[in-house]
Amino acid sequence: MELRKYFKNFAKGFIALSFFMLMGILLANIWIVFSTENKNFYRLKDMPSNDVGLVLGTSKAVHGGKENMFFKYRMEAAARLYKEGKVKFLILSGNHDSVFYNEPNDMKKALMSLGVPENVMTLDFAGFRTYDSIIRCKEVFNQHKFTIISQPTHNARALFLANQLGIDAVAFAAQDVPSGYKTYLREYLARPKAILDVYLLDRSQYSSKKDVKVKEENDSQ
Repeated sequence: MELRKYFKNFAKGFIALSFFMLMGILLANIWIVFSTENKNFYRLKDMPSNDVGLVLGTSKAVHGGKENMFFKYRMEAAARLYKEGKVKFLILSGNHDSVFYNEPNDMKKALMSLGVPENVMTLDFAGFRTYDSIIRCKEVFNQHKFTIISQPTHNARALFLANQLGIDAVAFAAQDVPSGYKTYLREYLARPKAILDVYLLDRSQYSSKKDVKVKEENDSQ
């Protein structure tokens, strides 16, 4: 009898905890989307101009070697912004955690193939997370006003982070990928973490060793 009562109480607690977690995720998504919608631009003619565009990294291929359409559309959007004079320079920020995986260099090659000159691109190899890319653009590359380039759902989180970190940012929405439901699910779950990053966790400090390493890697490309 006592065991049955224990499991009953456990089930109630689990259900209550699950409910509050789901509500937290929902409220976080609502807050982030509605607080950034006026800075997330979908049409090029509506875009304000900035000197710098920050291109957020993603892998160029998905499992099995198939082309990642998020990557393709993101590079096309960045190239379009540059060619139309909406940005003058591009910071390519992504993950470079091994000699076999180099998002910034992949982005540079893709953009060069789209007609963007190499000398307007700066590579940030320590953009392991969206938060890293945003805060490093401000603190390492000394940019306090820039255009974020990614898909619209990703832009919302990136803009929220930028706004909370005192950055004057806008975003241009690259073409979306209707079949990327797994990516969208990850994005919805990542938004509560973005709130924790800016309000509870101190991730704004970067060691000099890390920055030197990134600079050396950048100079060697």
